[in-house]
Amino acid sequence: MYDVYLIGVGGQGLLTIGEVLAEAATRLGMPVHLYPYKGMAQRGGLVRAQLRLGREAAGPNIPPRGADLVLAMEVSEALRAVRFLKPGGEFLLYGEQWLPTAVMLGKAPYPSLEAVLDAVRTAGGHPLYLPPDGCPVDEGGPLPANIYVLGAAVGRTRLGGYIPPEAVEEVLRGWRAAERNLAAFRAGLAAKP
Repeated sequence: MYDVYLIGVGGQGLLTIGEVLAEAATRLGMPVHLYPYKGMAQRGGLVRAQLRLGREAAGPNIPPRGADLVLAMEVSEALRAVRFLKPGGEFLLYGEQWLPTAVMLGKAPYPSLEAVLDAVRTAGGHPLYLPPDGCPVDEGGPLPANIYVLGAAVGRTRLGGYIPPEAVEEVLRGWRAAERNLAAFRAGLAAKP
């Protein structure tokens, strides 16, 4: 059994990560439950999902200190997810910053990257940082960052022991823009967070 808590903001493709993983798990014959929460996603608001692997029956909520992996796509939103990380769990943070309105108006501070990584360490987790400038570019522009992050999660965390890269690549071959997605995924597999 393996639980993944995903968090970010609308427009980052976070729910696509969950969908790809759920489809790969299904093809592997693994019980999987995906619970997406969209909220105000269309406006750059909070988006989160919970992916529960290997349980025949699972409730929609990963309890606090229950996630084996937290995958965070935005620095400030990552702080919301630290409480879900299991001691000894892995926390993959993609360092993109989407400034909330309060920060842009000068009414609230934006957390530093080091503050987020310290919070993960304090919670007993293992932080892995993936800088956004590492996302590759091809002749069509930047490759999909969410699929790049998915590659890093499969290649650099224990998630890859449950869903191997080959299973994810098989799913991506059937998706729109397959070659670009496969290139992003493979770049993420090779990334060194």
